[in-house]
Amino acid sequence: MNTDSGDSLPITEQENPRSQNLSSLASVEIVALMNEEDGLVAVAVQRVLSDVARAVDEIVARLNAGGRLFYIGTGTSGRLGVLDASECPPTFGVSPELVQGVIAGGYDACHRAVEASEDDAEAGPRDLEKLGFTKGDALVGIAASGRTPYTVGAISYARRLGAFTIGLTCVPESPITAAADVSIVPVVGPEVITGSSRLKAGTAQKMVLNMLSTATMVRLGYVSGNSMSNVQAKNSKLRERALRILMKETGLGAVEAEAALTASETNLSVALVMVKGNSSRERAAEVLRHASGKVDEALALLKKLV
Repeated sequence: MNTDSGDSLPITEQENPRSQNLSSLASVEIVALMNEEDGLVAVAVQRVLSDVARAVDEIVARLNAGGRLFYIGTGTSGRLGVLDASECPPTFGVSPELVQGVIAGGYDACHRAVEASEDDAEAGPRDLEKLGFTKGDALVGIAASGRTPYTVGAISYARRLGAFTIGLTCVPESPITAAADVSIVPVVGPEVITGSSRLKAGTAQKMVLNMLSTATMVRLGYVSGNSMSNVQAKNSKLRERALRILMKETGLGAVEAEAALTASETNLSVALVMVKGNSSRERAAEVLRHASGKVDEALALLKKLV
């Protein structure tokens, strides 16, 4: 296993010489040191952008063919996957089935540590089987150390099925990089608190997951320009955002946009198709269903039907 110091410990478990006296520092010194170390994360992620882009292209191909995207992991890594998956439906208007997060230990592990479950290499495959995971899906295995049996087992199982697999880790040449089709390895170095991979490693993982899901949804057509054209306006803040997007995309004034959003039953994508396509709410909703909720595709379909 490759490590910076040449010993048997993965990078994520090695001591950081810069923080050896952490417990004797004043608060301002602690946070300043953490901030300096966090500055290394974006640089590490920048170095693996080509791998992230390759993963996005492969995920898009699977989702366009009817597949789904799964994240799987344990502890902090698993929670980050669940978080990213849970934010896709309200942000992009997609089904909760399209992007799913799987964490060792199940739902309870999202808010209570169930760390022992990570040692079961057969549990990951079992959890995927329960969800009906198939060769048409894509799987991102998230493991800061790159050696978590639960996650490596899941990646190995998915690859045997013929599914596309991605290993997201902060340790090069670790077991998960050997198991996955594509490896994304931002090497952030030892943590400020030895072994606490919720820090720099977790930040790097969150950045990469943001890129994977966001770039995938953009490529799939769930974003217009840089606007969340499928945002779910389920509270006052999101309704105001939907109105701003509707005004920007259509040129409507505030009063007209309010009326259009109300007529759409507070569905921004429907409102956009109604206004841009000069369509009724029923027709707009129908073409959006045929276009899998993608506004631009729905407008193109509407033109063909005229």
